[in-house]
Amino acid sequence: MYFDVAACRERARAGVVFLTPEQDVLPYSFSLCNKCSTNVAEYQALVLGLEIAMEMRLMQLHVYGDSQLIINQLLGDYEVRKFELIPYYNHALKLMESIGDFFIEHVQRLLNKQADALAILASALAVREKEIQILVCQNWVVPPMFEEREDAYEPTSEDETLVVTFFEIDKEDWVNL
Repeated sequence: MYFDVAACRERARAGVVFLTPEQDVLPYSFSLCNKCSTNVAEYQALVLGLEIAMEMRLMQLHVYGDSQLIINQLLGDYEVRKFELIPYYNHALKLMESIGDFFIEHVQRLLNKQADALAILASALAVREKEIQILVCQNWVVPPMFEEREDAYEPTSEDETLVVTFFEIDKEDWVNL
C-alpha cells in the first residue's frame, strides 16, 4: 500500500494505492473534512489506508510513504513531539498491530507517484458537489511514421476507454480526539 497527500489551502486531499500480489491496482482518493497540517494529513492518509486494509481483512501488508517524519515515528526512530500528532500516531500503531505481518518503509517521492496522483485528483475534484465521471482514453493522435508491424500492440475495446466515477462521501470523522 502506498499513501500520500496533496496540500491545499482549503483542505488536504489523500491518495491510497493498494497493489495486489497479481500487480492489480486498487486506487482510493479522499478529500479530508477539516483543515490540518501536512503531517496530520499524512497520518490521516495512512490511517484511511490501514482501515481499508482491515476491511479487506488483510493479514499481510507492506506500506510505503514519502513522509520521512511519519514513517520514522512509526518505526520508533523519531519521537512524536507535536501534541496534535499523538492521537493519529496511536491510532495508526493500533491498526498496524491488528495486521499480522506488517512492514512499513520510507520511499522517495518519485516512487510514490500513483498515491500522489490520486491525492491531486481528489484535490481537483473535491470542489464539485455532484458525481463526476472522468473518461480516461488510450489514444494515439499522430499516425505512425513507420510501417505497421505484425507484433504491434492492437488495443481492444476493453482497454480503449476507462470510466472513473468520483463520489464525495460525507462520513462521520473516524478519529475521536
